[in-house]
Amino acid sequence: MIQSHPDVSIVIAAFNAAQTIDRAITSALAQQGVSLEVVVSDDCSTDATLAVVRAIVDPRIRVVALPQNRGPGAARNVAIDAARGCWIAVLDADDTLLPERLARMIAKAQAANAQIAVDNLTVVTADGKTMAMFDERHLADSQELTLPAFIQSNRLFQSQHNFGYMKPVFKRQFLSDQGLRFSESLRIGEDYILLASALAAGGRCVVDPNVGYCYHITEGSISRELRLDHVEAMIAADADFLRRYRLDAPALSAQSRRRRSLIHGHAFLTLIDCLKRRSYGQALVTALRNPVAIRHFKMPIAKRIRRLRSFSKQPSGSMVQQR
Repeated sequence: MIQSHPDVSIVIAAFNAAQTIDRAITSALAQQGVSLEVVVSDDCSTDATLAVVRAIVDPRIRVVALPQNRGPGAARNVAIDAARGCWIAVLDADDTLLPERLARMIAKAQAANAQIAVDNLTVVTADGKTMAMFDERHLADSQELTLPAFIQSNRLFQSQHNFGYMKPVFKRQFLSDQGLRFSESLRIGEDYILLASALAAGGRCVVDPNVGYCYHITEGSISRELRLDHVEAMIAADADFLRRYRLDAPALSAQSRRRRSLIHGHAFLTLIDCLKRRSYGQALVTALRNPVAIRHFKMPIAKRIRRLRSFSKQPSGSMVQQR
C-alpha cells in the first residue's frame, strides 16, 4: 500500500539522462528505514529518458513530463509541487544515494528540531574510484551549518571544495511556509540560492558527517563551463537575495567576500574572452578596471578554468546539458 504522505519525496529532475536515470532511481528506491516516493520531472528530454523511467515498474515512482524545456530550477520546482512527502530530497539524474542515507539524515534533523540536513559526499570517478569530498572529522566538529559559513564557502577561485556541493534534505512544510523554491532564472547556482535563502529564513541545518550521497563524474558531466552570463545571473540573484533577507554582520561580511569573488571572476572571464577575440584594447580596459583579474593569471589558465568548471557543476547532474 502506498502512503499518501510518505516520509520523503526524492525529487529527480532529468534532461536527456537515459544513460544514468535507471541507476539513480534504483538507488532511491533502495532507501532503508523510510517510506518514500520518487518524483521524476522530465524537462522535455529528446532521448529515451521517459521511456527508461516508465519501464521501471514500481508504484512509488511518479512522473511529471514538462511540455517544454524550462531548466533545472523549474524542473525541480514542478517535482516539489507534486511531492507529498514530509521531507524533500533532491537527487541528480546521474548520481546515487547510499541505502541508509535518508533515514539517518531525517532522524538527525528530527532529533535537533531542524528543518534542513546536509551530509558528506563521495566523488565516484568513471573508473569506479571513490573519495570523500569533505574531511569527516571536520564535518563532525560542525554540528550545524550556519549562513555565514555557507556563504563564505561559496566563492569563486577557492582552493577547497565548498558547501554548495552538499545536497540538502528539506522539510517540505518549511519550504512551503517560507515560499521557497529553486530559482528559475539560474542555470548555475540555483542550489546555492535555495539553501542560502532557507538559512536566511531561519532554517536550522544539521550536519551529518557520514557519506550518503554519491557524486558521479561521468562523460560530459563537467562539460558546462562557467560563462559571463552565468556569473551575471548569480550576481543578480545575490542582489535579490539581499533585498529579500536582512542578514546579520557575519553573514553580510561573508556575502561581501562572495560578491567580490563573483566580480573578479566576471572580470577574469571577460579578460579571457577579450584575449581569445584578440580585442587587446578592451582587455587592457578590463585589466585596469579590475587588476585582480590579472593576478588570477598567476595560476595556470588550465587549472583556473578547471576550478571554474568545478564551481559551475555544483550540483546539477545531468542538467549540465540543458539547452
